[in-house]
Amino acid sequence: MVSARNEEREFMERAFELAEEALASNEVPVGCVFTYEGREVACGRNEVNRTKDPTTHAEMVALRNLQAENPDIGEVILYNHFFRYHGEHKAVKEILRDLVLYVTLEPCIMCASGLYELANERFGGICSVGNWSKYNKEKAEVEVVVDSTYADRSIALLKSFYDKQNPFAPEEKRKSKKSKQ
Repeated sequence: MVSARNEEREFMERAFELAEEALASNEVPVGCVFTYEGREVACGRNEVNRTKDPTTHAEMVALRNLQAENPDIGEVILYNHFFRYHGEHKAVKEILRDLVLYVTLEPCIMCASGLYELANERFGGICSVGNWSKYNKEKAEVEVVVDSTYADRSIALLKSFYDKQNPFAPEEKRKSKKSKQ
């Protein structure tokens, strides 16, 4: 039997594998994996530059993949770039509530809102970009699971991306690097 800690490590490694794929494809290096009852049910990585679609963050790609690969979750629809549950299919609602998310970086506000709509009390990230409590709904109770051993790795991936600059950014938006003397 796989321990919870080893399972967590396995899925975080999978998320980092996806983030590294994103980096190799000139995307912001973020990867994410959804699990249900200890098995991967969907994954995603940033695809914004490839798709020219600003909503294709890792979490949103994973949510779309979850919907595409699990027809029983057909009642979960994309609405205004966020997933919202419509209908009273209890089994589907329970599956969504029990998903576990492994992600290499704290979800942005768009993705956090999409995740919140799943009615799932567990999600995690590196608490650095936004403050969930500022943006949550009144009754939100979110369990933030942070393992600091992954923080340095995530930061290093982001630095790698931004050091080489985004080749898809308009020239006038790119920061010019001053040579060190």
